[in-house]
Amino acid sequence: MAIPQSFLQELLARADVVEIVGRYVPLKKGGANYMGLCPFHGEKSPSFSVSPTKQFFHCFGCGKNGNAIGFLMEHAGMSFPEAVKDLAQQYGMQVPDDDSSPQDRARAAEQKQRQATLNEVLEKAGAAYRKHLKASPRAVEYLKGRGLSGEIAREFGLGYAPDGWRTLASVFPQYDDPLLAESGLVIVNDDEDKRYDRFRDRIMFPIRNVKGECIGFGGRVIGDGTPKYLNSPETPVFSKGRELYGLFEARNALREHGYVLVTEGYMDVVALAQLGFPNAVATLGTACTPEHVQKLFRFTDAVVFSFDGDEAGRRAARKALEVALPFATDVRSVKFLFLPAEHDPDSYIREFGRDAFSRFVSEATPLSQFLILAAREGCDLATAEGRAHLAANAKPLWTQLPEGALRRQLLGEIADLVQIDLRELEGLWTGKRPGSAPARGPRSGRNGPGAWRGGGEAPARRPRGGVRPSLEASASNIARMLLANARLWEMLSHAEHDLLCGLEGDFGELFRWLDHQAHEHGPQPLAALSVGMQGQPFEAAARRVIELDKLQPSGRVVEDPGFTAADLRAALVKLQLDVLDQELKRVQALPPTDPERAIREEQLIRRQFALKKQQALEKAG
Repeated sequence: MAIPQSFLQELLARADVVEIVGRYVPLKKGGANYMGLCPFHGEKSPSFSVSPTKQFFHCFGCGKNGNAIGFLMEHAGMSFPEAVKDLAQQYGMQVPDDDSSPQDRARAAEQKQRQATLNEVLEKAGAAYRKHLKASPRAVEYLKGRGLSGEIAREFGLGYAPDGWRTLASVFPQYDDPLLAESGLVIVNDDEDKRYDRFRDRIMFPIRNVKGECIGFGGRVIGDGTPKYLNSPETPVFSKGRELYGLFEARNALREHGYVLVTEGYMDVVALAQLGFPNAVATLGTACTPEHVQKLFRFTDAVVFSFDGDEAGRRAARKALEVALPFATDVRSVKFLFLPAEHDPDSYIREFGRDAFSRFVSEATPLSQFLILAAREGCDLATAEGRAHLAANAKPLWTQLPEGALRRQLLGEIADLVQIDLRELEGLWTGKRPGSAPARGPRSGRNGPGAWRGGGEAPARRPRGGVRPSLEASASNIARMLLANARLWEMLSHAEHDLLCGLEGDFGELFRWLDHQAHEHGPQPLAALSVGMQGQPFEAAARRVIELDKLQPSGRVVEDPGFTAADLRAALVKLQLDVLDQELKRVQALPPTDPERAIREEQLIRRQFALKKQQALEKAG
């Protein structure tokens, strides 16, 4: 769905970022702005500022910033369309869809109402299950025996489904209502014309989406019945391949702890929260999917998968590895934790303590190491055949990694193991001839000095070591890289996305649009982006940086692989320094008596120093 830029501008003009942020963060008036403790990192003194005039939030501690839509995306883990729809609903606006017919829009509205109705049915059932839990000493004793408190049970909304075939009939007088079957609460046997409750004599775990709406249930049998765990079926509001148990409850803890721990069951999540690890989630009786990983990386840049140390756990870990590889950029961390066979996370913490478990997590196997372990399994590296087998196993894994330093380093490690020169191995896997000069994009002399493969002369690039470019020049350089290779957007961290999307002017509009495109369509070739930007406010600026007006009439555009993640990282450091310079000048212009001045000036200078040190190290390297 393409959301018109004009609608977004109207929505943000009508929305009040102070009101939106204030629902989640206690704010106090401080000068022209409102201040509070940042919800994205732990701090004791407020450095989180919300500007009612600019309609932007900004943290001087961690650097996160953006508008009302960006805050909902970051705080609630929503996608761009979800955040726009949520904000529009709050202000009584209907999100237009230029790409759909009136009939399609009517069907979408009907589907949305149906989903809302199913959510209401599930919420009503959840409330009934919670009441049944209070009335069942046996269920309460079971939870106490698992070490769970009443407080943690309330936090996760735990309940109990009594051992009866039609208990929900007392909650829903119209027991034959089709919504009960559609929501997965009731099973219909058409052959015998019978209806009965799906969940019976089970501890009930409500499954919530990132907005906190109940979309399904997981039931854990109390006795020796089977299956041990029973999930809601696939419904219009619930898909186990896209949802993660405990993500709603853990969303704030993920930022505080800096990573998410992916476990194998509901009880693991609740028990870990009870024992001081509220940053755990669980897949819903299915292997980890790309949708799971993508959703997790909306909230954190570090994922730790936890598995049993048996053969089944190893198989599950191998599946998680394959799913995670395309998302393993240089700014993200993926690790694999293998518990001793006799332990789950709960029992390990109770026996060895929280600190021991924290150390165990910190020492988890990195993705790079696990990839090599998985590839060399069953290979005798003392023989040429075994080394060739390792190379054959590693190739499909390595090729899934995105371009970057991690991919290059792993190629070197694999080349050492199989005793083949790195360039020769790269030639075997990518088709490049060993010893051939790598393509360098705009600076390559393939088609004459300064020629650009998209046609025309290469956009001018400021030589290294010169005078630092202006804020606009830095943004222009980054825009050229991202438009030339849209996949670079996925390699950026949340903070870097926020930095770019928080810029003012044409390039800020362009980066917010690119973020929207990435959420809606994923990485697109430059040709598709050039069509999509027609009529956008930033179109002229975007066309200048990539010289689209000089393209051949055919419109054929080839992505330029010469821009690397390292080029982009260096440009981002320059941009951050320019932004800090601008902000520092503004802060230093405040009256000396302004209470914000001293704190912000110190924070900004400290961040400048760290960035300049990073810049120097990268140049030296």
